[in-house]
Amino acid sequence: MTKKIRTAVFPVAGLGTRFLPATKSIPKEMLPLVDRPLIQYAIDEARAAGITEFIFVTARGKSALEDYFDRAPELERALEAKGATDLLAEVRNATMPSGAIAYIRQHEALGLGHAVWCARRLLGERPFAVILADDVIAGDTPCLRQMVDAYEAAGGGCMMAVMDVPASQVSSYGILKVAEDQGDLVRAAGLVEKPSPEDAPSNVAVIGRYILTPEVLNSLGQKKPGAGGEIQLTDAIAEQIGAGLPVHGYRFRGQRYDCGSKAGLLRATVAFALARDDLSEDFAGYLRQLAREDLTVGW
Repeated sequence: MTKKIRTAVFPVAGLGTRFLPATKSIPKEMLPLVDRPLIQYAIDEARAAGITEFIFVTARGKSALEDYFDRAPELERALEAKGATDLLAEVRNATMPSGAIAYIRQHEALGLGHAVWCARRLLGERPFAVILADDVIAGDTPCLRQMVDAYEAAGGGCMMAVMDVPASQVSSYGILKVAEDQGDLVRAAGLVEKPSPEDAPSNVAVIGRYILTPEVLNSLGQKKPGAGGEIQLTDAIAEQIGAGLPVHGYRFRGQRYDCGSKAGLLRATVAFALARDDLSEDFAGYLRQLAREDLTVGW
């Protein structure tokens, strides 16, 4: 019987240098997408997939993440007194139960694989999910929920969210060597981290959602440097293929936004604002005005 996925790891130790100077004092995962920080979207997606245990791999300067998910009694009382029930519900939704989140420090920036390995003692011998908050995915069914269902149908193993990308972009991703393509499900024969376009085995790219077996942690424990001199998670997953264990990519249904870049966060902000009943009319009108007048903002 396939073990249920109940634990998710959130690697949030990065410096967020692409968003300096804002990230000098604010973790990049706390940057707002409309009116919620990126990490809230990741947590909501995990909860929708049945996750009940949350592990944050953090670093110095990330205390705002801990504060965000803590209770805010004075704020709650003030909102309650004002009758601001909708806002009160939003604040309470951002409060996690005592003991639901564990925080582990990554003292050295040695790569995504190393960040996941740092959580090994809390993970034990259970399969687990990994969510990168930079990747925000909008869909009718949350991405990780789709993956958990596909993982259970496939009978376990490792699974990664994947999408087809143009050949010119393969060097920015881990790329699957495809053994069998069944549409939504792609059986992997190998994985290559950030290959050049001429060396890429396909254009099926891994993005920031994973379901992993405990064997991956053993591979990560060898601390073999990969692309960029970092410990790569994709290398550890590729070792599972070599050991004969099932590894699949899952083509999720939804729109992915790379909020680890400024342009990606701006695109997501526009898309999410237009999808909001309370914002769409006013915001769409503003965008139409810009298009008519061909305005640019200068400082």
